[in-house]
Amino acid sequence: MNAFAQIIGQNTAIALLKSAIKQDRIAPAYLFTGMEGIGRRLTALAFAEAVINDPKSSLRVRGRNHPDLMWVEPTYLDKGKLLTAVEAEAAGLKKRSAPQIRIEQIRGIGQFLSQPPLESKRSLVIIEDAQTMPEAAANGLLKTLEEPGRATIILIAPNIGSLLPTLVSRCQRIPFYTLSSSELMTVLSMHNFNQNGIEQLFLQEIIDLAQGSPGAAIANLTQFETIPAQILTDAQNLSNNPRQALSLAKNISKELELETQIWLLSYLQNHLWRQNKLTTLKTMQSLESAKQQLNSYIQPRLVWEVLLLGI
Repeated sequence: MNAFAQIIGQNTAIALLKSAIKQDRIAPAYLFTGMEGIGRRLTALAFAEAVINDPKSSLRVRGRNHPDLMWVEPTYLDKGKLLTAVEAEAAGLKKRSAPQIRIEQIRGIGQFLSQPPLESKRSLVIIEDAQTMPEAAANGLLKTLEEPGRATIILIAPNIGSLLPTLVSRCQRIPFYTLSSSELMTVLSMHNFNQNGIEQLFLQEIIDLAQGSPGAAIANLTQFETIPAQILTDAQNLSNNPRQALSLAKNISKELELETQIWLLSYLQNHLWRQNKLTTLKTMQSLESAKQQLNSYIQPRLVWEVLLLGI
């Protein structure tokens, strides 16, 4: 079962799934629970590859285009069409609400499972962010879970409290846990990030900020590397000089994308705490307030000027 070889730190989940496959006692439905970025999607894909168990089909499974695998993710509704987050971004869609798993997608699952598997012993359906299902969609899925046929349905959600109890009761729960710092370093080394010349202190700060999530650690390091060195140095060594503060605010708002600016605020919270400079509740509140303001599309330069002059 080499499909699980690239997954770090989820020994409990992998052991449960491997045992089910080995004993041929695969459940009709599973619920993968845990925080974002700790390997739930990767494990679901590995499980699908192991269940299909056909080396010739493994690449199609990884590409999510195997005829016996259906991958469902939250969508936006635009002019009668359902668009995933990637499709919505490509179409330049203005997002007025969060994406969700819709009743039309649940009906699609029913249609998919009404046909027997084409190449495998069973079909697999993987539902990302299952907690985004409204009640009507959840009730529709409930009917499918009662009689899935020759299929297994995997729901991915942060915790059991985010789903209807009736859905949870029909799934075997597979728990996923946060990773240790050493496990996060292993994940980063697999992505060759340990060879980029980043100082050990900065790397440790990034790992701390990830809070046990390898996905977050990779995203943090990617964001870290996009910030010009001078801006990062100035932000790490905040000056009491108003002119320098205003200059830094100008550079940050001009050089960094909005998403990177928001990330930088989270990084500064952790950095200042590690340096024993975050000594007042007021400073913490100021940083949090700045993140909320940027998320509300308030003019970034103004947000940074107010923040840096006040710290």
